[in-house]
Amino acid sequence: MEFFYDWIRHIAQVWVQKGLLPESFTYGFMVNALLCALLIGPSLGAIGTMVIAKRMAFFSTAIGHAALTGIAIGIMLGEPVSAPYVSLFSFAMLFAIYLNFSRNKSDMSHDTLIGVFLAASIAVGSALMLTVTRKISIHILDSFLFGSILSAGNQDITLLFAITVTTIIIGVFYFNRLMLTGLNPALAAVRGVPVTALNYMFIILIALITVASVKIIGAVLVEALLIIPAASARNISSSLKSFIIYSVLFAMFSAITGIILPVELNLSVPSGAAIIITATILFIITMIIRIMRTRR
Repeated sequence: MEFFYDWIRHIAQVWVQKGLLPESFTYGFMVNALLCALLIGPSLGAIGTMVIAKRMAFFSTAIGHAALTGIAIGIMLGEPVSAPYVSLFSFAMLFAIYLNFSRNKSDMSHDTLIGVFLAASIAVGSALMLTVTRKISIHILDSFLFGSILSAGNQDITLLFAITVTTIIIGVFYFNRLMLTGLNPALAAVRGVPVTALNYMFIILIALITVASVKIIGAVLVEALLIIPAASARNISSSLKSFIIYSVLFAMFSAITGIILPVELNLSVPSGAAIIITATILFIITMIIRIMRTRR
């Protein structure tokens, strides 16, 4: 994989010389960031459409914040500070599975139950983070909290690539059934669709792509890129196909724009924040378009 990444960086430098890319892409970290953007766009954009359809936006937010606890646990157990992936993935998966199990078994309203889990995960994560920062510099954790796509390395790209490919493959085979379980669970059950099993598979996918994107976008902002592009796409889409295409395009555009503009314009704006701001502007524009269509 090292050779492959070096080849891509070489191609980027050639394109910079030809004027096809901005001069900032002569630096390897900008190429790495662009690769991450091209990966998280299709994955978060496509998964986001199902999150919106299944009304699981609040659920994905809880998983994103639970990642903080997994990071702290990993560092406390001696994992590398820059990549505590074993504990991060393990805790996020267990958290997502148990939360979904509680939703299925409890008669409490889903938003109340998720709110309890969300508050608990933030409290535990904050307490553990405070303990961790006594041993290491708190600035090391900034990349996990607010994202640092410009510091993504080969390991981060490889991990994101593997999970993106897995997500796309599963999505292609199960997309229609996953959508049906979200839009009409009763009809899905009548047609023999394993609703419960697919729900668990879907929340595992959310956990995987959320955790893989934490260092890129940040635990605080990752759920925003999962939800906002899909919400923007829903404002202007007239079919399921256009819903997915717009969501993917909006997510990719937000990620790429959030990387390039702060660097090219010399703005002191974190890349993760710039990505979400771009996505939010797109949402506002599409909302205006929707309102104008409705009035007509």
